[in-house]
Amino acid sequence: MCGFVGTIKTDKLSDDVIVNMANRIKHRGPDDEAYFKDDKVMMGFRRLSIIDLAHGKQPMENNEETTVLTFNGEIYNFKEVRKDLEALDYVFKTNVDSEVLLHGYDAWGSKLLDHLRGMFAFSIYDRKNGKIFAARDHFGMKPFYYYNDGENFMWGSEIKAFLDHPGFKKEFNMKYLPYHLSFEFIPGRETLFKHVFKLLPGEFMTYDIATKDLKCERYYKFEYDMDPNKQVEESSQEIEKLVDDSVDAHMIADVEVGSFLSSGVDSSYVLNEASKLKDIQSFSLGFDDPRYSELAWSTKFAEKINQKNTEIKITEADYFSSLPTVLYYMDEPLSNPSAIQLYFLAKSTSKHVKVALSGEGADEFFGGYNTYLEGDTFHKYQKYVPGFVRSALAAAVKPLPRFHGRKFLIRGAQPISERYYRVNYVYNEDERAKLLKDKSLNVDTGLMTKHLFDEVSDLDEKSQMQYFDINAWLPYDILHKADRMSMANSLEVRMPLVDREIAKYARTLPVSNRFSGAETKYAFRLAAKNNVPSDVAKKEKMGFPSPLATWMKEDKYYDLIKGAFTSEVAQRFFNSDYLVEILDKHRAGQSSMQKLFTIYSFLIWYAVYFKEDVPEGFLESITVPVPAMNKVG
Repeated sequence: MCGFVGTIKTDKLSDDVIVNMANRIKHRGPDDEAYFKDDKVMMGFRRLSIIDLAHGKQPMENNEETTVLTFNGEIYNFKEVRKDLEALDYVFKTNVDSEVLLHGYDAWGSKLLDHLRGMFAFSIYDRKNGKIFAARDHFGMKPFYYYNDGENFMWGSEIKAFLDHPGFKKEFNMKYLPYHLSFEFIPGRETLFKHVFKLLPGEFMTYDIATKDLKCERYYKFEYDMDPNKQVEESSQEIEKLVDDSVDAHMIADVEVGSFLSSGVDSSYVLNEASKLKDIQSFSLGFDDPRYSELAWSTKFAEKINQKNTEIKITEADYFSSLPTVLYYMDEPLSNPSAIQLYFLAKSTSKHVKVALSGEGADEFFGGYNTYLEGDTFHKYQKYVPGFVRSALAAAVKPLPRFHGRKFLIRGAQPISERYYRVNYVYNEDERAKLLKDKSLNVDTGLMTKHLFDEVSDLDEKSQMQYFDINAWLPYDILHKADRMSMANSLEVRMPLVDREIAKYARTLPVSNRFSGAETKYAFRLAAKNNVPSDVAKKEKMGFPSPLATWMKEDKYYDLIKGAFTSEVAQRFFNSDYLVEILDKHRAGQSSMQKLFTIYSFLIWYAVYFKEDVPEGFLESITVPVPAMNKVG
C-alpha cells in the first residue's frame, strides 16, 4: 500500500523533480522511498510496508531489467498467481505481491489483469518497447491519474503530486463545474483540473513514449447475468461462504489488522468473520448527540463477540476546522459530509494499526439503499398512467412549489436516466440555472451517465439503479473518500465486500434475492443473520450520520457560511443572493444541508488549490481556525 509518481523525461526536468513529486504524497507511504531514472522516464515511490517488510522495494525491476514497476494496493491471490508463473519458469526474488505483476506482465501482457484479485493501481515502464503500461483495479478502489497536454505526460496516485512538476499547468476546468454540482463528483475520465484525467475502474492504459500515442481499454465491466431460478436460501448460504473466503483473503498482512465498525450489518458482519480468525480491534466514530451517533450500538456488538472497540468522538469545531486539510487530501472537492468523519476515524485508527477492514460495497452489490425501493412505485405509475398524462401533470405542478406530491409527479414523467436521484444528487438543472453565474455552463449533466442506464435498459429499475451505483457512486464517492481519507493518515483500508469473487456472484442474483417487500439486501441479511445477532442483521442503514445540518443553523456557522457565500470568490462562480436564500431556508427548517455543504466545500477546495486566485486571507475568513497544512501550489 503506497503512492507512486512518474513522468516522461524532458531536457527541462532536473532529477529532483521526481523526488519532490513523491514527497508531495509522502502520507501514502512514510516508511520508505526510492526512485528510477533513465534517459526517457523518471519514476518515484513512497512505501507503506504491509507484506514482507524487509523486501519489496520499488520501483522494482524484473530479472532482465527490461520492465520497471510501481504499484499501489494489494493482490490477494498473489500466491496462486505466483505458482502459475513459477510453472512457467519465472524466478522470484521476494515474497511480495508486487513481483507477480512484473513477471505476469512479461508472461501475459495485458492479460495479466484477468488473473488478479485485489485492489490496485500500477504502472510498468516497458523499456524494450518504449511504452508505459498502467492499470486500475476492477472497481476503482485505488486511484490512478495522468496529465497529458500534448507536450508533458505524467502520472501518479494523486493529482497533487503534479503540482511539483514544472510542466504541469494548473488550470481550473470550469466546463465540469456543473457536473460536480449535479453529482457531487465527475462520473467519468475528466477532473476539475484541465488536462488531468482518471484511469477508469477496470481499465488499462498504454502510452507510447516515442509517438505520444495514448490508448485506454476496458478489461473488466460488471454485468448482470441473473439466474431467476436461484432460491434465496441457497443464495444466502453461498454469500456466507464468499464473505468468509474474502475476509480471510483480506486479512493477509505482516502487520496488525483492525476494523472500522458502525452499527450497521455490513461492518459488523465483516468484523465478526475477521474475529473468527484472530482477535481484532475495532474503531467507531460518533458524536455526543445520540441522535447522530452509532457508538452505543457498535460497542455493544463488539462486546458480544468479545472484541475491543475503540470509540472516537468529534465536535463541530473539529469538523469545520478540518475542512481545508480534508479537501487538500481529497484532490477534488467531494462534498459527502461523511468524508470528514472518515478522516478522523482513520486518523485515530492509524495510531493503533496499519490496516483496517471496512464494510463498503454490500449496499451496491446486494441492494442495500432504500432508494432502490422507489423503483416499484414509479414502475407502477408509468405502467398504468399514459405518458402524455404524466407529462401534462408534471408541467401543471412545476410552477407550484408548495403543491403536495409535486416532486413525484415531475419525476414520474422522466425516464430513469433523468429521474434517479443520484443524477441530480445536489442541484438539478433548474436550480443550476439560478445558481451559476455563467448560464452557458448549465448543460444537461445527465447525458454523461445516460449510457449506464442504456446498457441495462432491459432490466428492472432496481437493477438499473444498482448498476448506476456500482459504476458511479461506488468508485467516485464511496471508494474515493475511503482511499483519500485513509491514506491521508497512512492507513490501508481493505474492503472485503468490494471483491471480484463477491461481485461475480452478486451479478447472478435475481431481484427477489436482493429485495423482499421493503427489506433491502435480503439474501445478504439472511447470510449475516446466521453469524451476527438478528437485531444487527435487520438494522436499517443510518449512512454515517452527522449533526451537520443542525450545526449549520447555529449563529457561528451560519455566519461563517454566509460570509463564504457572499464573498468575491463565490460571486465569481455563483449567484450569491440565491445561495443566501437557500441558507436562510435551511435555517427556517427547509433542509438544504447537501446543497449548502457542496458550495461551501467547493469554495474551500478552490482556495486551497488556487490560492493565488483568491484574496489574501480568504481561507482564514471562512474557516475557524485553519489547521497547519501541507504546502500547496
